[in-house]
Amino acid sequence: MFTLVRRRVRTAALALSTVAALAFGAAATAGAAAAPAPAPAPSKKQGPTSVAYVEVNDHSMLNVGKYTLANGGGNVFDVAVIFAANINYNTDTKTAYLHFNENVQRVLDNAATQIRPLQAKGIKVVLSVLGNHQGAGFANFPSKQAASAFARQLSGTVTKYGLDGIDFDDEYAEYGKNGTGQPNSSSFVHLVTALRANMPDKIISLYNIGPAASRLSYGGVDISAKFDYAWNPYYGTWQVPRIALPKSKLSPAAVEIGRTAQNTAADLARRTVREGYGVYLTYNLDGTDRSADVSAFTRELYGSAATYTP
Repeated sequence: MFTLVRRRVRTAALALSTVAALAFGAAATAGAAAAPAPAPAPSKKQGPTSVAYVEVNDHSMLNVGKYTLANGGGNVFDVAVIFAANINYNTDTKTAYLHFNENVQRVLDNAATQIRPLQAKGIKVVLSVLGNHQGAGFANFPSKQAASAFARQLSGTVTKYGLDGIDFDDEYAEYGKNGTGQPNSSSFVHLVTALRANMPDKIISLYNIGPAASRLSYGGVDISAKFDYAWNPYYGTWQVPRIALPKSKLSPAAVEIGRTAQNTAADLARRTVREGYGVYLTYNLDGTDRSADVSAFTRELYGSAATYTP
């Protein structure tokens, strides 16, 4: 039996570095437009999509691009997740707004050196958004208009910084704090519907936890199919996300690199292939050589060890 482990370290609000236009709901596209991403290199890899979350308070996004398959099959990782921006709450205007701490802001401001090199290798770069203990969350927007306003902040950020999508992680919201409402049935449905309309060709992924993850249908609208991926939030375990998506878009396996035992990571990868799932989730890729940990699952997913290039 796998040990149940989940060590999500929230991204603290280190400094109010969010652009003022974002904080008050103006379009995030104000300012310099993002440079177009280079054409991605063709991928030679056959097998599940591998995802790597990076805690940018401590580690560089560039670490994701340092792993390739030893057999010449290309990148180990297909999706890199910037962990994490926050959904904050303005108590004066009583509105939620998108916030970046100084480390997330640094990554975004330096997209040319922190994001484009990954995209040039064919790796998609997604921004995760997380609660921040202020009462604002994806599940308690009081109206469709409020949800749509936040969706515009998200899609505007994707456009401004040349990102490949948004990841939702409904933790640490502390619903009800600062006079905010409790989770309701319509909020997340309105938010994801608006976001998908704003960015029809970008990634929307679901870290399958929290009140939002269990509120995917409202008023005859089911948003399940609007997600590109959904994954298990408990590292070192196997848990199929309860969302109506095909197996090709689900990751029941979740590992924390450097903490999940290599034999467990291998077992989870083997089961991913055996049961026909299309995604394999990893968390907390750091800057040390983790090729042994990574090889434990790449041998099962792709039939090859992983090579680390500093």
